[in-house]
Amino acid sequence: MKISLVQYNPAWENPAESINKLNELLKEIPESDVIIFPELTLTGFTMSSEKFAEEEDGISTSFFIALAARLKKHIFAGIIEKDGEHYYNNLVHFDKNGLITARYRKIHPFSYADEDKFYSPGKELVITKIEKVRIGLTICYDLRFPELYRKYTKEGIDILLNIANWPVKRVAHWKALLKARAIENQCYMIGVNRVGTDPFNEYSGCSGVYDPLGEELISVDSDEKVITIEIDTEYVGEIRTKLPFLNDMKLI
Repeated sequence: MKISLVQYNPAWENPAESINKLNELLKEIPESDVIIFPELTLTGFTMSSEKFAEEEDGISTSFFIALAARLKKHIFAGIIEKDGEHYYNNLVHFDKNGLITARYRKIHPFSYADEDKFYSPGKELVITKIEKVRIGLTICYDLRFPELYRKYTKEGIDILLNIANWPVKRVAHWKALLKARAIENQCYMIGVNRVGTDPFNEYSGCSGVYDPLGEELISVDSDEKVITIEIDTEYVGEIRTKLPFLNDMKLI
């Protein structure tokens, strides 16, 4: 499976300008099956959830539906969802026909930045599939809660995905946690982070892919670019058979 990570600097609270930036970045269509974007892809890490939340006809959803259908690729992107009186920080999987296949609501809003005051927490694991490959979805601060990833692993995932707006001042934690989640769950761990600045933080990217032994296959600092890598998902089964550590889990 070939995967492209889009590491870029979204225009702050300006979806239309962010779309222009992404169209420029994607002028050369990646040679991949999957394209993954950072958290809250078109707005940045805004707390103006009410202003930018949308239902299925919103600007973000419409853009990614059209993009997936045009490129004939699976797309994972961050969107603010409105559901009644509630707002959710979402990770949405659009299939290569532009259909919404899965929608994950961030389980752990980042209370340190008051995200929990503007977004409701999700309550459910969400596993999506590309052919036979099972992918567990998470967002940013979720990465600090290993029990979430263990529960995904008990469900038999091959890939764990985290999209983020993770600031440079804690980027060492980002890289360490991505590596740890890969090692302890014996699967691929993919993290897609943004670069640039918003009114509150600076971001250094370090989007990366780690294999089931925790080896860093790729990690890119600071550059605004599309990063493409091929992974062998059968390697997950090989490692879990050769080193059957997961069979000894007792508490989850």
